[in-house]
Amino acid sequence: MRVLIVEDQPTLADDIADGLRDQGMAADVAYDGATGLDKALMNHYDVVIVDRDLPRIHGDAVCAALVGAGTQARILMLTASGTIADRVDGLNLGADDYLIKPFAFAELVARLRALARRSPASPPVAVRGDLVFDRARRRVSRGGRPVALTRKEMGILEVLLAADGGVVSAEELLERVWDENADPFTHTVTVTVARLRRKLGSPDLIETVIGSGYRLP
Repeated sequence: MRVLIVEDQPTLADDIADGLRDQGMAADVAYDGATGLDKALMNHYDVVIVDRDLPRIHGDAVCAALVGAGTQARILMLTASGTIADRVDGLNLGADDYLIKPFAFAELVARLRALARRSPASPPVAVRGDLVFDRARRRVSRGGRPVALTRKEMGILEVLLAADGGVVSAEELLERVWDENADPFTHTVTVTVARLRRKLGSPDLIETVIGSGYRLP
């Protein structure tokens, strides 16, 4: 899962990003509404976290612009106000969920994962042959045997499963599983896919499409 945090308190934004990375998510940060809107429209995110009280472009306007642009990203709005009117206003703008500051980090993670599971292409449990990926519990098994994966290996597998047999390029995997700080000229994706293949065992589930990327046929 790739998440964008649009929050004008740098310490809070960076702490959230670091915590999400520890949870195996790719996380980018923007400290104002204009930068956040640019990043959200330029990159693919599963969820965009938007603080309401943002400089340059207000969080409400960011939310409305993303909805108007037809983004597929889910939107989670943050606010320091807990009034019902504010929550209703945010949801009426097209936000998918609403969280009041201060919040427990565990609740934020749970809400992000719940939002990501709302997509029809991402059922809670994905099955491909004898491979089972339980997204809710973050568990993978093959032939009934548990498979221990790193966060990045699990992220790659999740993207390939969501593609439903489609080819996913190395560049897209880098974008979806890592974050904007990843070096596009490294062999990180190739090495991680190779490790994932070994852990999943035989017969090989991941097909390399030369010149295009990878897929789960």
